[in-house]
Amino acid sequence: MIGYSTIGSNDMAAARAFFDELLAPLGAKRIMEFGDDLGGFTMWGVSWDKPGLAVTRPYNRERATPGNGTMVALTVDTRARVDELHAKALSLGGTDEGAPGLRGDEGPQAFYAAYFRDLDGNKFCAFRMGPAT
Repeated sequence: MIGYSTIGSNDMAAARAFFDELLAPLGAKRIMEFGDDLGGFTMWGVSWDKPGLAVTRPYNRERATPGNGTMVALTVDTRARVDELHAKALSLGGTDEGAPGLRGDEGPQAFYAAYFRDLDGNKFCAFRMGPAT
């Protein structure tokens, strides 16, 4: 149902570098990029038929701010990948919003997740549903 999510940034060069490094282990790369006249809109994805993540300066030219209660969740294939993505975000200058770990009970619907913020304060979750493998 979701085609892509967009978050704002006040420093597109820094945002592009952050997400290039952060999303590469998931197989994502830049699939669309516009110049400064269009806010520097940049989208990452694994393919056009899968949801993507876009970053841009706000259209109204005002300062980008993270939404309170707004979050982008990135699904990954293993719990180890959750750990890796969280650590990568922190190594790139992101901030911790919740260390990797199991939320709730172990089992077929187990939710293993980690939370972090990017350089502009946008909140992300990396998660894996299902039992430990």
